[in-house]
Amino acid sequence: MAGLKRRVPMHRLRYFISMVGLFSKSGLLPWYARNPPGWSQLFLGTVCKGDFTHVVATKCQKGQKSQKKPSHLGPLDGSWQERLADVVTPLWRLSYEEQLKPVINGYRNKSTFSVNRGPDGNPKTVGYYLGTWRDGNIVCVRSNNLKNIPEKHSQVAQYYEVFLRQSPLEPCLVFHEGGYWRELIVRTNSQGHTMAIITFHPQKLSQEELHVQKETVKEFFIRGPGAACDLTSLYFQESTMTRCSHQQSPYQLLFGEPYIFEELLSLKIRISPDAFFQINTAGAEMLYRTVGELTGVNSDTILLDICCGTGVIGLSLAQHTSQVLGIELVEQAVEDARWTAAFNGITNSEFHTGPAEKILPGLLKSKEDGQSVVAVVNPARAGLHYKVIQAIRNCRAIRTLVFVSCKLHGESTRNIIELCCPPDSAKKLLGEPFVLQQAVPVDLFPHTPHCELVLLFTR
Repeated sequence: MAGLKRRVPMHRLRYFISMVGLFSKSGLLPWYARNPPGWSQLFLGTVCKGDFTHVVATKCQKGQKSQKKPSHLGPLDGSWQERLADVVTPLWRLSYEEQLKPVINGYRNKSTFSVNRGPDGNPKTVGYYLGTWRDGNIVCVRSNNLKNIPEKHSQVAQYYEVFLRQSPLEPCLVFHEGGYWRELIVRTNSQGHTMAIITFHPQKLSQEELHVQKETVKEFFIRGPGAACDLTSLYFQESTMTRCSHQQSPYQLLFGEPYIFEELLSLKIRISPDAFFQINTAGAEMLYRTVGELTGVNSDTILLDICCGTGVIGLSLAQHTSQVLGIELVEQAVEDARWTAAFNGITNSEFHTGPAEKILPGLLKSKEDGQSVVAVVNPARAGLHYKVIQAIRNCRAIRTLVFVSCKLHGESTRNIIELCCPPDSAKKLLGEPFVLQQAVPVDLFPHTPHCELVLLFTR
């Protein structure tokens, strides 16, 4: 994997730049930025000094202007593959030199494929959606030519499509209209191991009929054409909802190993079917190194890892802290974190399962004895619950907060305002406000306009 010392394109931070200007003018953020330490620049952008609103994007403007969005989804707008690439990887027409980052293809370690009507009208097509449900123009297009999808993922999707087209059961396109076969998730690790998860709507099938379908798909991937995929494991989940957790509807292992493992930051990490793990493994290592540098933890520090997933951030810093406390909603991910800690000989960590807004206040009550607490939050796109913000803001022991955002606008913007605004008794934000000190963009998503943004707050 090649790496270039270049800026992350600032157009990816355009919304963030505008928000900084807004916050600064309103006095909500006592904003300033410092140069980052001398980290490897493999995935890092540079942090600009002073007013972000005066930063000039270094993206190739000529290339951007030539990149036009299709005005409609009709058949005259180029090939289906090109239009899918325009939606999923909108920067694909630019060379990666023009994108100011190294070309990194097939970097995703997890892909979710939908099942719906393809360009030819066949409802048993496996790929990614173009169009919207609201407009009624959904088309499912195969992912073969997407630069960010590994060949292995597309191969499994192709064979799943082969299986569907020879199955007598129809796919479930809309829940109330019936049908059975649903989405496919493919997870891989750097060793090439592959986990596939098939979602199935049971409708009114009996247990015996369900068993037949599970055996059929199992045989297809063990001894049938699907054996070419060389799956490490195959899971089956019966789901009557758009998304089901393992607790709501258990993942059923049809064959193979129950987990895949990854090597990251000198740790061996266990990953369950529904556990969160950053989709770009090499990028995740740089992201977590950046977080570790910004925390400034030492042997007297308690590290609070909120929304910790499989616990990688906290566990990678455990040797430098007095204790790691992790909080995660997904039970399987917490089990993975505990296994990873035990396997790697880490004894100063504990992980708690449940909503952070319920666990965090009680966990922090015992941390007001003067010991330094550094908090790391890595929330989902929906941001942090307001009670989590309240608990962080009102815990005097937390002097440093590192916020990892994959979607800065929306709820994350509200989170930042509430972390930095003056005390507000009506909102129960009584503690001293945080000051946003530094922002470091980390490009985990080549060929797309997205990036992770790591924000350092102190008070």
